Amino acid sequence: MKKLTNCFSKLNSWAVMVFACGLVACSGEKYHVEGTITEAEDSVLYLEHIGITETTVLDSVRLKADGAFAFSRKAAAAPEFYRLRIARQVINLAADSTETVTVRASYPTMGSQYEVEGSEDCSKIRELSLELMRLQSAVNAIVRDPKLNVAAVNDSVARVVDAYKERVKKEYIFPEPMRAYAYFALFQTVSVGQGGGFFLFNPRSSNDDVKVFAAVATSWDTYYPEAERGRNLHNIAIEGMRDQRIIRNRQLSQEMALDNVDVSNILDITLPDSKGQEHRLSDLGGKVVLLDFCVYSTEGTTERIMAMRDLYNKYHARGLEIYQIGFDGDEHFWKTQTAALPWICVYDEAGGGSLNLLRYNVGVLPTYFLLNRDTSVHKRDVQIEDIDREISRLLN
Repeated sequence: MKKLTNCFSKLNSWAVMVFACGLVACSGEKYHVEGTITEAEDSVLYLEHIGITETTVLDSVRLKADGAFAFSRKAAAAPEFYRLRIARQVINLAADSTETVTVRASYPTMGSQYEVEGSEDCSKIRELSLELMRLQSAVNAIVRDPKLNVAAVNDSVARVVDAYKERVKKEYIFPEPMRAYAYFALFQTVSVGQGGGFFLFNPRSSNDDVKVFAAVATSWDTYYPEAERGRNLHNIAIEGMRDQRIIRNRQLSQEMALDNVDVSNILDITLPDSKGQEHRLSDLGGKVVLLDFCVYSTEGTTERIMAMRDLYNKYHARGLEIYQIGFDGDEHFWKTQTAALPWICVYDEAGGGSLNLLRYNVGVLPTYFLLNRDTSVHKRDVQIEDIDREISRLLN
């Protein structure tokens, strides 16, 4: 049976800006983007606006043999965000005070190999994009390393991500937080395994990241006081502050993660089911456990549940148990979706601020872990090629 499929988490639905590109309006009436994209004859090149909640096609052109194109838009009073796209290849652009930005590229490598002139913001965003590609390659290599267990993968990924973030803060964000490339840097994402992307700077889970968002938001207040994006940055920072307070208060009222690790290295979880009965993960000692973190309202959940039901029917009698945690914002919806499921379904009302997500280093939902009979972590989803075979091997 194929590995259960991950999908992008609703945890990050508050900011739909993945792979956005910056385009700052100049002081003139028109902003121009022109250039050539070769090896793309008859392909359609799109100019798209990346809004706060949606992406909109503004213009397009079918390229001829020479690949020449030219777009122009009315200048705005504050930075706006766009991208050039052919199929799934995109070029991130930005303009400072200039009126024309020139792009030269070749398809299908336009997203990673292109030249840009006319804007310092363009050059900086190009640097950030290439740096992110190198980070993603490093993360992929770590995840695929068969010699690393779950803890080692988590630790190694955290170290390379933290190093990248520190460099980006020092070189791209804090020196000039009012610039379009600083804003762009806030919304870079990286993927772990085959799951969806997660934001490198996430004020909902890091107090340091709250400070980064707040720095850019404050700068935008000064330079672009009427900009909707500036207000959005403030809202994100404020929401992050609120979530950090919730986490701190919860930490004061319950044991920290390390206090919940017993001598067997079990990261224990205790949560209620739909009837209010609490279930401890550690009580499942002696069984092989599929520990699942999910949001039932996400796309693909029905197929995912069907695959899990097949596994449960096949292996439950031999000692498999499923401990599935729901993080849906609507508890009633969660109850209706889990009413007929035969395994343990519990609900975490803390949602994206849950310590259980932090303790298991979950950045993308859905995510699952396979636990040994002593309830210690065996592997996480991105390390498992065949979940059916992996479960069978642990049960033998």
